[in-house]
Amino acid sequence: MYPVSPTAYDRAITVFSPDGRLLQAEYAKETVKRGTTAVGLVTGDGVILAAYKNITSPLIVSESMEKIFTVDQHIAITASGLVADARKLVESARVKAQTHRITYGEAVGVEVLSKALGDMMQMYTQYGGARPFGVALLVGGVDDSEGHLFEVEPSGALTEYRAGAVGAGKKKVEEYFEKHYKPGIKQDDGIELALKALELAEGKLDEQLVNICIISKTTKEYKMYGSGEVKKEITRTSK
Repeated sequence: MYPVSPTAYDRAITVFSPDGRLLQAEYAKETVKRGTTAVGLVTGDGVILAAYKNITSPLIVSESMEKIFTVDQHIAITASGLVADARKLVESARVKAQTHRITYGEAVGVEVLSKALGDMMQMYTQYGGARPFGVALLVGGVDDSEGHLFEVEPSGALTEYRAGAVGAGKKKVEEYFEKHYKPGIKQDDGIELALKALELAEGKLDEQLVNICIISKTTKEYKMYGSGEVKKEITRTSK
């Protein structure tokens, strides 16, 4: 019997290694760790998503780089990893949300949508001829007057959080949240906590490099902050 190189098991997503690992799925998770940090938290008023953009040149138009995507009035997604992969998943999420609304006459639930995204991502870990999505998502939204935040990993695994993060600063941010996050936190305090967590992970914040989105539990609608509003929040947080 010929010896098998350990690297032979990463040549196809459909092959398990002898210790039960899908190496291509693990490589996808490493791609996520190379992405800039995105955070989310559930507050007493709804859900907050905040993300940091990596602008490598002054020639880049910062507004052209999205890190938070709206799916429906009551749901938004932020991501870390391959943003192009995120756009593909967001497109599918938007179709799912509108199909659900047309079919059932009601808005799609946050958990239902998150599971649909997880199912799609899992499918790409099971069939040959395609690679896993190199992105992790934070899906935030409100339904039935409650806020929800789900993390969807490249493997398709789904976890609900009160406060969480994806990207390079995930560990630092979640350790920070464990110490400072409190259930039912007010919206203003939640934005401050999110920005402090981003600053801890990415360094000094610039309003051109930060996206903030809030989803209100009262109105069940999202609001994306403009650069002026982001600057005001950064200034307030730094005091």
